[in-house]
Amino acid sequence: MVGQWKSVVPVWILGVVGIVLVAALAAPGDYLDWLPVVLGAGVIVTFLIQLALPRKTGFVGRAMLSVCGLVVLLALATAVLAAVSPPVG
Repeated sequence: MVGQWKSVVPVWILGVVGIVLVAALAAPGDYLDWLPVVLGAGVIVTFLIQLALPRKTGFVGRAMLSVCGLVVLLALATAVLAAVSPPVG
């Protein structure tokens, strides 16, 4: 179980870094354009990390935990960024 977290948490950390970069660098109207890019990058990194591990047992569980955690982080970020950004239009 401990090894599972060693391959899941880096994806979440990279997700938080991506969210911070989107919040800092993107225009307020473009937040919703860039957050799916962070999700896509997180899914790719998840598969790269999981496929690089020598132990293949539990692959689906680790990958699912990584991606689901990333989706929760992005949902929270979307709610916060939508609340603080000015209305578009």
